[in-house]
Amino acid sequence: MSKIAIYPGTFDPITFGHIDVIKKALKLFDKIVIGVSDESNKNYLFSSKERIEIVNKALFSDLKLNKKKILVVSFGSLTTDLCKKYKSNIILRGLRAVSDFEYEFQLAGMNRKLNQNIETIFLMSDVENQIISSRFVKEIVKLKGDIKKFTTKSTIKSLKKKYE
Repeated sequence: MSKIAIYPGTFDPITFGHIDVIKKALKLFDKIVIGVSDESNKNYLFSSKERIEIVNKALFSDLKLNKKKILVVSFGSLTTDLCKKYKSNIILRGLRAVSDFEYEFQLAGMNRKLNQNIETIFLMSDVENQIISSRFVKEIVKLKGDIKKFTTKSTIKSLKKKYE
């Protein structure tokens, strides 16, 4: 039986921090389902369709990662329901700083209450990528700053196009 992990997030946009988590997870699991959140109460820069396209381009065109091991999907349900849909009992979460931990710890506990068979695994991105956040990347590009150390070429192109 293959081990499938669900990596949920907004990915608005995907960064090298997210990509670090994905690359590390590929060493641990047979398949990673990247769940791009489609929550209607959030104010996204990109639509879920655009974010899925951006993630796919970043992972498969820019980085040439294995398409057989990664699936990128949109979801507007509970993460635990996404796990059920893809027959996974693992939720992946990335940690950058200690400040992330309290929120992530509570989220993991809530998911565990919703489904006691689900485990949350926390992976840290490499040190040089721990400071990167999608929010800061958007702010830097909006102010015409250089973001090539934070995300892939195709993602940069999508961001610049959005702010033209």
